[in-house]
Amino acid sequence: MLAGFPPVLDQSTRIVILGSFPGAASLAAQQYYAHARNQFWRLLSAVLDDPIAGLPYEQRLARLLGHRIGLWDVIALCEREGSLDADIRQAQANDFAMLRHEAPELHRVCFNGKTSGKYAPYFAEAGFETLVLPSSSPANAQLSFEEKLAQWKNIIL
Repeated sequence: MLAGFPPVLDQSTRIVILGSFPGAASLAAQQYYAHARNQFWRLLSAVLDDPIAGLPYEQRLARLLGHRIGLWDVIALCEREGSLDADIRQAQANDFAMLRHEAPELHRVCFNGKTSGKYAPYFAEAGFETLVLPSSSPANAQLSFEEKLAQWKNIIL
């Protein structure tokens, strides 16, 4: 079984972006969205008007938290060869109940793609605003960067 990453959030987090599960490049680097062609950091840089994408990883995370945005994935453990969500097997979800304690100001839960977006009803029932976004993955080539950005701008409260 492959294990995902711990959440990146704190007591002032108001928005969390949930992916599905780290890809092979991210697991190897032990960093969220480490694949060079993944548009996640570019999208957030544009949304926040903050050059996060050009910073070292730890500074990226600190800057996100400064914007009151957290990161996590919906899947804690799974089996998968490669990086495609379609190849995920034996998925075990993260313990989302801890979010209310760790991030008491959390208001909006955003989902990076359709796989993580399947969890949106769970969060909506728990009283959170939800937003399913087009995936930042290089595998999602149906939309241009600009088309993705137009939807990602809705992250901000």
